[in-house]
Amino acid sequence: MADRKLFTLVSILICISIVLTYSLSAYITLLFGVSEFHFALRQVGFGVISILIIWGLAQLDPDRFLKPIGFTLFIGSIVLMIAMPFLPEFLVSAVGGAKRWIKIFGFSLAPVEFFKVGFVYFLAWSFSRKLGHHGGMGLKAEFLRFAPYGVVFVGAMFVIAFVQNDLGQVVVLGMTLLFMLMFAGSSFRFFLSILLAALSFFIFFILTAEHRILRIKSWWALAQNSVLELFPDSIAEQLRVPTEVEPYQIGHSLNAIHNGAFFGTGLGCGTFKLGFLSEVHTDFVLAGLAEEFGFVGVAFVVFIFMWMLQRIFKIANRSSDTSIYLFSIGIGLLLSFAFLVNAYGISGITPIKGISVPFLSYGGSSMLGASFGVGMVLMASKKANMR
Repeated sequence: MADRKLFTLVSILICISIVLTYSLSAYITLLFGVSEFHFALRQVGFGVISILIIWGLAQLDPDRFLKPIGFTLFIGSIVLMIAMPFLPEFLVSAVGGAKRWIKIFGFSLAPVEFFKVGFVYFLAWSFSRKLGHHGGMGLKAEFLRFAPYGVVFVGAMFVIAFVQNDLGQVVVLGMTLLFMLMFAGSSFRFFLSILLAALSFFIFFILTAEHRILRIKSWWALAQNSVLELFPDSIAEQLRVPTEVEPYQIGHSLNAIHNGAFFGTGLGCGTFKLGFLSEVHTDFVLAGLAEEFGFVGVAFVVFIFMWMLQRIFKIANRSSDTSIYLFSIGIGLLLSFAFLVNAYGISGITPIKGISVPFLSYGGSSMLGASFGVGMVLMASKKANMR
């Protein structure tokens, strides 16, 4: 029997996303001259399909279907991401010169959202066969053991970071890979070595794109005053960014959170969604939630999200199959890091990465991709002792 609590919790989050999409898209529907229900109805469609995907996958036999679905997502998404730059414009959508979405029946889907789930399955399947406890082996031996995965990861990250110009997804996948290595049995010193290498690549990706440098400067312009107080004046002046770099998105996001206070302004009564905070129903959905429902609303959503993660990690803990254990851990980490990266970004703790909140942000790709991940975990939960 699949875990019914997990299914219920995800369904609750999807229902909340529909309500938020309707309320937070009020201004943008006027801007585009569409019905006030335009985005809400589309989100209802995404939500219904997502729930059906989760329910359908939960009915399948994990011994027969888990591996084929996982590898189909992994290989199929890689092929699509590589092919997208060469496809005609009527098949793909380009934003900022990057082709990230493929058009299907009037909707745009991002293959990277499905690749993330397939990548986690590939890692779980391969780690369970090739890796195990480090058993005191040297650092060089661990690097040699990891080398094939490093090649696959670097290749995939090149496609995502340079071809699709999406560094945020690289951050989420990189952190997921690192922690899955720990759970697969690698040593802590190997973990630190890979972490340092990942930070080096991250800095390289930032320095090779002007828009990423500007995004870092925009974030630093907001955070610098509180941080530079800790440094001598001579050093602080060298690190200070000119005031003409205006972090308006983060500023409006923080003002929206502040305006919500403890109980919020009420459903539909937010003001920063009225043209001040762009795309508030997508990447800034948590800021919109905080303004209209306050700390209480955010705390409720975080509680449901944490409960969902607890059920996923419980499935992992109760599974005797190593590949299912690692896959469930990986999906839980994937959802966790996506939530944290978004939450830290909209609150000004870290630069904004453009990562959607799983099951809450408007859009079909993120919701459908996460639904495949949770559905496969539910499929696998039938082999775990959940009593």
